[in-house]
Amino acid sequence: MEGSKLKKKLFILLMSMVVMTVLAACNQEEVTSDADGDEQIQVMTTIAQIGEPLSVIGGEHVEVKSLMGPSVDPHLYNATQGDIATLEQADLIFYNGLDLEVNMVKIFNQIGQSKPVLAVGDAISESDLLEEEVGVIDPHIWFDIDLWKQALAAAVEELKDYAPDLADEFEANKQEYFAELEALQAEAEEKLAEIPENQRYLVTAHDAFGYFGEKFDLEVVGLQGLSTEDEIGVSDIRDTIELISEYQVPAIFVESSVPTRMIESVIEGAASEGIDVEIGGELFSDAMGEAGTDEGTYLGMYRHNVETIYQALAGGAE
Repeated sequence: MEGSKLKKKLFILLMSMVVMTVLAACNQEEVTSDADGDEQIQVMTTIAQIGEPLSVIGGEHVEVKSLMGPSVDPHLYNATQGDIATLEQADLIFYNGLDLEVNMVKIFNQIGQSKPVLAVGDAISESDLLEEEVGVIDPHIWFDIDLWKQALAAAVEELKDYAPDLADEFEANKQEYFAELEALQAEAEEKLAEIPENQRYLVTAHDAFGYFGEKFDLEVVGLQGLSTEDEIGVSDIRDTIELISEYQVPAIFVESSVPTRMIESVIEGAASEGIDVEIGGELFSDAMGEAGTDEGTYLGMYRHNVETIYQALAGGAE
């Protein structure tokens, strides 16, 4: 009888150890490695406009994840408990800053006490930033390729500081990627210069294209302000319709991360006054496209926007 009880106790103890081992394995952080078997640097970003270029520059040595995917509006984003846990497991964290991810600043400040957390927008000189009004900075700096190179360069410096033995490789990858950015900018300048002077009006759902307009000499009109939290009134729609009528703007644009109803209101209002204007296409503003597509890359997203604007405002003229 005693032998039977002892066997039962041993069995229970053994099963408890098995369960504890399984739970420990489930809770263990997954470690990924590069081709040489070295542990990859875990990088977290808010927006893919930061994350995707860093995945190219970091190559096999980094694993990059972005919290905000396609169609996600960073102005309104609130971190979940799962997001916070994921951020805490990262080696480095990069976000845009300039109040783009305004609801996450406290989280970044707290996590930044124990690991590198960088707002890449801080790398931009104040004199190069656009001010919508006193004290309100336009955070959409990725639409000026020259400024975005500065922001990405700051992130790459953090990578180099974290892994000095990989610094030369990161620098070489950065220079190669930046050459692609410069070629894209030259291509965009040549193409957008063909838009007729009287049609150089870029009307969008919210004011995300200020830097783009400055770079390519386009007058940008956003129904909402810099943030999608801004209210839109009847007067905003009325003013936009008057501009469309005065300058015979042929097309206005929806954005992938902003509801289409505001742009549709403008089109309906214009039509009621006998003004013919159509949707020129969908632009990527605060979010990029699906991963695995051209528009899911920074270069592809930017090129898509240039081509869409060109086709709608220049009529595809050669």
